[in-house]
Amino acid sequence: MNCAITVDLSSLNADLERDVCRIDELWQEGLARFGGGFLAGERFTAVDASYCSVAFRVQSYQLAISPESFAYCQKLLSLPAMKVWDAAAIKESWREEAHEEEEKAAGRVIADRRK
Repeated sequence: MNCAITVDLSSLNADLERDVCRIDELWQEGLARFGGGFLAGERFTAVDASYCSVAFRVQSYQLAISPESFAYCQKLLSLPAMKVWDAAAIKESWREEAHEEEEKAAGRVIADRRK
């Protein structure tokens, strides 16, 4: 996973599109059912922690999700711990070539915040 890039995706394959739709459904359901800013209510819980890396992927790949899910994703990304994670990712000098190639194959890298 690379938190520091933004990719203009060429396309989503059917499996990935189903996964994104399902995550969007789950997020909408949790937000509506428990009425909070987080999936299980007003407080950040383990269920939210499990989706933090997904929030980075939504950001990096500009995935199309509902406005409610996008707001939730932005809430996760604005958490202090997520900002620390993001800052550390930007400073990371090590590169995994296989992941770099996957990103290029997925689409065009339009932003790279790494130093």
